[in-house]
Amino acid sequence: MQVHLVDGTYELFRHYFAVPSSKDSQGREVGALLGVLQSMWILMRDGATHIGVATDHVVESFRNKMWAGYKSGEGIEPELLQQFHPLEDALESMGIVVWRMIEEEADDGMGAAARIAAADPKVERVLLCTPDKDLSQCVVGDRIVQFDRRARHVRNAAGVVEKFGVSPGSIPDWLALVGDSADGFPGLRGWGAKSSATVLARYEHLDAIPADATNWDITVR
Repeated sequence: MQVHLVDGTYELFRHYFAVPSSKDSQGREVGALLGVLQSMWILMRDGATHIGVATDHVVESFRNKMWAGYKSGEGIEPELLQQFHPLEDALESMGIVVWRMIEEEADDGMGAAARIAAADPKVERVLLCTPDKDLSQCVVGDRIVQFDRRARHVRNAAGVVEKFGVSPGSIPDWLALVGDSADGFPGLRGWGAKSSATVLARYEHLDAIPADATNWDITVR
């Protein structure tokens, strides 16, 4: 069997900006919610049998205490935010497993679920249904892969190297250097995608980079 793990928060945002507005009997916006439910129905129609959805039940996480500029619920449209919890209830009504993340994030739930599922010999493959580069660190060979459902593209470990220039295990270090505007941290000045990939392709992790830059036998541009 295959296990499909879905980022419910990402799906809700995506559908909020992609589908027409729709109101329920009480006048509340539910367009994005309905869009996600339809998307999950299509996933099941296409053969998915084991689906888990992780959601940001609370937008803030432990990372907000670690970095003041980390992403938060500030600025999220109220009509979008009010659909978070009803979506969770609706997904469970469909028989889909939902992990409502509070201290951690949806990404954390997906990563943990992927590791647990991949350890089960009955599982043939785990598909992380998100294009989010953060989840690229969880890719393992052809067993745990990323699946961009919109592009119909599957990215395995070799695909991560092809796209980012580093292996999945180096993605956290790569993001630390390059930064991630979606998550609210800037990275280090002067470090771009190519220079970061060049260094990490050699040393893998930041802690392994020599303290004395004059000893590097690579050129960073």
